[in-house]
Amino acid sequence: MSKTIIATPNAPAAIGTYSQAVKAGDTVYMSGQIGLDPASMQMVEGFEAQTVRVFENLKAVAEAAGGSLSDAVKLNIYLTDLANFAKVNEVMARYFAEPFPARAAVGVKELPRGALVEADAVLVLG
Repeated sequence: MSKTIIATPNAPAAIGTYSQAVKAGDTVYMSGQIGLDPASMQMVEGFEAQTVRVFENLKAVAEAAGGSLSDAVKLNIYLTDLANFAKVNEVMARYFAEPFPARAAVGVKELPRGALVEADAVLVLG
């Protein structure tokens, strides 16, 4: 099975040795997104703003892959402070409707660029 690299200027450029997403068959594996503004490549301020930016970045990559966040079957969310768990749920509800994708939310010590939240996703198109 061949793989297709997904890239869009509507999400931050990769800041390491990875692609924004890779499509294999009908499955899209999206790399983690942090709260970087794609135009300035600067981190947005505050937890809620970073969380919104994370989901906007994931949405842009999903659209570049020919899908949408409604095609997500799995999300992984990484938080530097699990006290923000409820806020993640609140913001996520703006981007996802039932039936919700499977999800893990994990507390971590640090994220790239001092981010407070990061998320990645797996989509199944079609």
